[in-house]
Amino acid sequence: MLLEEILIYGAALLFCLVVLWFYWGRQKKKSRYVESKIEKAKQDGTFEPVSLHPVIDPFTCIKSGACVEACPEKDIIGIVNGRGTLINASQCIGHGACFHACPVEAISLVIGTEKRGVDLPHVNQDFETNVPGIYIAGELGGMGLIKNSVEQGEAAVESMVKSGFQKDSAMYDLVIVGAGPAGISASLTARKHGLNFLTLEQDSLGGTVYNFPRSKLVMTAPMNLPLHGKMKLYDTSKSELLGIWQSVLGKSEITIREHTKVETIEAEKGGFTVTTLKGEVFRTKNVLLAIGRRGSPRKLGVPGEGLENVAYKLLEPENIQGKRVIVVGGGDSAIEAALSLMEENQVILSYRGEAFARLKPKNKEKVEKAMQEGTLSVLLKSNLTQIEPERVWMRLDGKPDPEPVENDLVYIFAGGELPTQFLEKAGVRITKRFGYTVKKYK
Repeated sequence: MLLEEILIYGAALLFCLVVLWFYWGRQKKKSRYVESKIEKAKQDGTFEPVSLHPVIDPFTCIKSGACVEACPEKDIIGIVNGRGTLINASQCIGHGACFHACPVEAISLVIGTEKRGVDLPHVNQDFETNVPGIYIAGELGGMGLIKNSVEQGEAAVESMVKSGFQKDSAMYDLVIVGAGPAGISASLTARKHGLNFLTLEQDSLGGTVYNFPRSKLVMTAPMNLPLHGKMKLYDTSKSELLGIWQSVLGKSEITIREHTKVETIEAEKGGFTVTTLKGEVFRTKNVLLAIGRRGSPRKLGVPGEGLENVAYKLLEPENIQGKRVIVVGGGDSAIEAALSLMEENQVILSYRGEAFARLKPKNKEKVEKAMQEGTLSVLLKSNLTQIEPERVWMRLDGKPDPEPVENDLVYIFAGGELPTQFLEKAGVRITKRFGYTVKKYK
């Protein structure tokens, strides 16, 4: 009897040990796989974060893998030795899906690192800056991505309403600067509360989204839009999203004043004076800035940059055919522009660096394939020095003298400049933050 019990319990124990051995072996194999990805990311220059990114508390993480599964971009987070860790941190675009998916609240969303600081305006938990009555929502405050910006636009106006500001019939209740995702959401929320408001946009409806190529996928997950409800958006293109926004704004009887750039915001008794580049003046109790971090495209500062054949955005690549095109830049925007133009045009991609870094994996694969097939000409270590109507001058691979390159169109994707001067003139403080936590569980 005793022997039978020993055999039974011994067999059960042996079975458990075998299961655990297989489990640990599988986990070790997965860890080694993720570690190899991390090593490759370090070699490719994609390991270090460049903007908003998750930080995982190793003491809280329970290796559920929920963050890995939730990330729409994939290969941003992995599990090593039972703990969540970053892989291609520079590829993170701030969805925040991992933050919401973590069952034990082990993830915070952080911008900047201990070594690399990021300029951020001072914004409190109610989205109000150090200047009472001036609010910031969206990418300018560190939280980009359409879904996050929509949520912040709504939350900022809700906070403003709860502040209990005193209305004045001689003023607007709110002037919203920017009609991107945050500005649209804020406008709808302002209409919901019956506010007397005005929305100004320096470009066209959509803000940064408007500058994307027509067919670019911009939404991959559902989101809630004020006065509209849940938007079930999967693989939604720029043109489709703009159409939805136009429809919702139309039904809500909201008119966006496009091509109206705000030049200054000045405090006055009981509110602010908002002055546009056209000289228009609007008085308001509150201001919401939803202008994004790239206030203006960064210029190269070369002769001829103001010619008509030079552009800083590509809206409809399908309408450009049979042209000699030079695309300047080494980021995803430049890569995507070059790839979209190369089938119908002779395209040269010029980048000052020795190699492309911090690209989305799909973009990196596509550009490498195009280079191998000869459908895209890539000039690394090259610098544009002068632009003329039918040619440009380029300094190639460190050579002292620029060389002429026949050309019809030039597209420059050198990033954008934080509207520091604009913000400081309005009294908004800007500080370089190192590893600043933008979002964490309370």
